[in-house]
Amino acid sequence: MTNTTIEIILYGAEQLCPSCVNLPSSKETFEWLEAAISRKFPDQPFKMTYVDIYQPPEESEKEAFAKRVIEEDLFYPVVVIKDKIVGEGNPRLKTIFSELEKYGYKSM
Repeated sequence: MTNTTIEIILYGAEQLCPSCVNLPSSKETFEWLEAAISRKFPDQPFKMTYVDIYQPPEESEKEAFAKRVIEEDLFYPVVVIKDKIVGEGNPRLKTIFSELEKYGYKSM
């Protein structure tokens, strides 16, 4: 088990990605992902952050990445852990869980 808190950032938008018509919204994906990680890694700290790509916070890294999502036409929501894209469009739990395990998270 880890005591380190990893920040998981989900970049999304209110409107659906044009290529993601039948998928849940970015906010719904954020809530689903937060619940799934909490169940998989109970009592292990993590921080979920939602960033609206069209209204990013005034933090240079998050603002720059939000701009990148728009400019590179990435399929959002985009899930990022430690500057690494681990999910895009319809993120896969297996990929996200695997990345967290690299940082010492243990499934229960």
